[in-house]
Amino acid sequence: MSDSGQTIIRSGTKPSVKGPDTWFTGSVRIDAMFQAAAPGRATGAIVTFEPSARTFWHAHPLGQTLVVLTGVGWTQCEGGPRTEIRAGDVITCACGKRHWHGAAATTAMSHLAVTETVDGKNTDWMEPVTDEQYLSGPLVTE
Repeated sequence: MSDSGQTIIRSGTKPSVKGPDTWFTGSVRIDAMFQAAAPGRATGAIVTFEPSARTFWHAHPLGQTLVVLTGVGWTQCEGGPRTEIRAGDVITCACGKRHWHGAAATTAMSHLAVTETVDGKNTDWMEPVTDEQYLSGPLVTE
């Protein structure tokens, strides 16, 4: 719906899709929310992870902002600690930095992911996060 230079995308007009097995481990649902028209570059999606579900290792050419909407999850940048994230937290992922994020082992989590697209791409997908990587090391909760 468009009016006076604004576009309104009505809730429920875009179907939910299963997160592809080439990007995620476990049960993940993606609800695409928006993709800005050029010259804008922002895209947004709500991603819902069932317990233990997570992304593969990946990076974003222009970075990413996550807003945790519900539940408890974990995130980790390569070389850094596994960190707990909770509803209301805002996480920024630096440009080009390998990382992963997903639900905690026993709790589901949903986040709004906002990325920018450059040359038609907003994510560089890599290999799966192994169970050992997902569960290893101390968990930072503050």
